[in-house]
Amino acid sequence: MHATTLELILAAIAEDVGTGDVTAHYFVPAESTARAKIVAREPGVLAGVDVAERVFLEIEPRLEVKTLLQDGSAFQPGDVLMEISGPTRGLLTGERTALNFLQRLSGVATQARRYVEAVKPHPVQIWDTRKTTPGWRLLEKAAVKAGGGTNHRMGLYDHVMVKDNHLAAHGTLEELQSAIDRVREERPGTRIQLEADTLEQVANFLTLRGVEMLLLDNMGPAKLREAVAMNAGRLWLEASGGITLETIGGIAATGVNAISVGALTHSARALDLGLDFE
Repeated sequence: MHATTLELILAAIAEDVGTGDVTAHYFVPAESTARAKIVAREPGVLAGVDVAERVFLEIEPRLEVKTLLQDGSAFQPGDVLMEISGPTRGLLTGERTALNFLQRLSGVATQARRYVEAVKPHPVQIWDTRKTTPGWRLLEKAAVKAGGGTNHRMGLYDHVMVKDNHLAAHGTLEELQSAIDRVREERPGTRIQLEADTLEQVANFLTLRGVEMLLLDNMGPAKLREAVAMNAGRLWLEASGGITLETIGGIAATGVNAISVGALTHSARALDLGLDFE
């Protein structure tokens, strides 16, 4: 488990438990043991199993946690996702924090799966964005993968994305080419992508060397098809901008290689999962 994920788990536990679970301390005998299960109340795709398990074990190492489904598994209402047994106090103290992680991440995975299914049978990837919950990026992007989506850049450090605001400050083709050449020399292996808002920009960017990808921003299907024809397979083309489940099929049919959807993470609803005692 990544160190930042463990830090997030510990912060979430501290936020909820603070100086101690007073309800469990006064109303549950110290020697009490119990068995419980996490059950789906609605259909979805699972993500965050290892995080939920770690929450319980950080709170009470004597708990036994058995995962019945793995990340990426589809489930239906009534399916048991996880079984937990051991000291009742620890089980109750960990319940909400574990569910918070599991519900949120499964919501992201479920959302990603909907978009992946919506573009079939077109050979196009569904990409996530940086529109993630602060501190949750690694987890939410892992949930996107669990749902069948593909991770775009993880952050500002691992992928060049020259967007409209960058172009406003550094926008001539000569300046762009000079900057691209410097990246190639100083940061070999770093992917370089330019954002195009118009077909004229697409034509101009295709004259540059060292570019691997273009982001076609807020273009409708007709313009996207023109861009695909102009590109003729040279660069990887990503469509982006206000894409919904209702419109994504038409976008996929244009021939772009990828479609990025901020809604995979910023608009995913937490799923309804519950912990039931046996």
